[in-house]
Amino acid sequence: GNELAYVLNKVGCSGLITGVAFKTSDYIAMLHELLPELGDSAPGQLAAAAVPTLRTVIRLGDETSRGMLNFAAVPAAADAAARRRLAEIETTLDPHDPINIQFTSGTTGTPKGATLSHHNILNNAYFIGRTLGYTAADRICIPVPLYHCFGMVGGNLVAITCGAAMVYPEEAFEPGAVLRAIAQERCTSLYGVPTMFVALLDHPDFAAADVASLRTGVMAGAPCPIELMKQAVSRLHMPQITIAYGMTETSPVSFQSRRDDPVEKRVGTVGRIHPHAEAKIVDDGGETVAIGEQGEIMTRGYLVMQGYWNDADKTAEAMEDGWMHTGDLGTLDEEGWLRITGRVKDMIIRGGENVYPREIEEFLYRHPKILEAQVFGVPDAKFGEAVAVWIQLREGEQASAEEIREFCRGEIAHYKIPRYVRFVSAFPMTVTGKIQKFQMRRALAEELGLTEAETA
Repeated sequence: GNELAYVLNKVGCSGLITGVAFKTSDYIAMLHELLPELGDSAPGQLAAAAVPTLRTVIRLGDETSRGMLNFAAVPAAADAAARRRLAEIETTLDPHDPINIQFTSGTTGTPKGATLSHHNILNNAYFIGRTLGYTAADRICIPVPLYHCFGMVGGNLVAITCGAAMVYPEEAFEPGAVLRAIAQERCTSLYGVPTMFVALLDHPDFAAADVASLRTGVMAGAPCPIELMKQAVSRLHMPQITIAYGMTETSPVSFQSRRDDPVEKRVGTVGRIHPHAEAKIVDDGGETVAIGEQGEIMTRGYLVMQGYWNDADKTAEAMEDGWMHTGDLGTLDEEGWLRITGRVKDMIIRGGENVYPREIEEFLYRHPKILEAQVFGVPDAKFGEAVAVWIQLREGEQASAEEIREFCRGEIAHYKIPRYVRFVSAFPMTVTGKIQKFQMRRALAEELGLTEAETA
């Protein structure tokens, strides 16, 4: 609820289309809690204190909800005048108009709306599809979320540009359903973050699964272990699998390996720069480093977003003369192959989801018992990293780990809720007063018996 209110107000949404529920999230109940005026409003005439710009709420499904329009009723209500108006609007559209505001937390702070144009995402989809060699004969298995650019651009829009079929195994990722979909629909391509591929390969039904139709696919969203790539090539029958690298702000893919690249390059790097895009590696001063030296990866070209919606300061921090700061560290060799070597900030990547500590910290500060909270990642065998928090309570207060997690449920996304909660009297700091999260990570990893090697 907290996140929903923030994004609706950030962009000044006038309309909202919602599903009924997903997993443990009851969207209808969430909306009525956020917008108590909804139940007494005529559909399309909402006036809510929490989101002043919102007028219309449209729900999916056959049942009706107070104050909401049903999705099926919307196109049925269109008359001849409305259709003429739609045709008029279509003639005014420009390829560089914003078409999608994709929320991402960037490197720190509250979520930012990466504003992408038709030109951004349509061209990026085309080049992803061309790199994968898609034709109308391909059938793409898409178990990744459609609210990510991975599914939205890399899956849906790529298929549309190439005439390929889109196959959705389930509403959410479930390895058994993915294996069944591959066999039943004769999928030729499979998408996933590394943890999804691990789950497929470890599934009890894998040995009996028919995956012979596969030839290619994309592993992206998080660092891809070399051994896992090798297993995808051999056991999942994906000799032409590729790795894609990028970020929401670059539509999303900037680097990708080609399906016919040498195997050692496809498993050891994230490929080379996409067509009509540029990249460079810079040092702390912004100067381009020598070939092979580590620095921050920056990209430029048609794929870079227009900016963060209604946030000029954050846009200026992220973009410089058309160049996009990725926040990632890497090296480029003489032939342009990119290796990712680390992250500039302390972002956590949990199962392909980018988790930004400050966003969780800002929310936890709302708890009346919490004086200070520091969020960081620790190694996790299944998800790559797990979210952990050290909390300093206010004088005289007591709390439990479960109390903290319960405070988060329904207010921040489930994957951001800390798995490990520790209460401390102080944080490790430098002599200048800067908190040292790496010391917390090391201490908790040692306490739990975790090692970096477990992040395969």
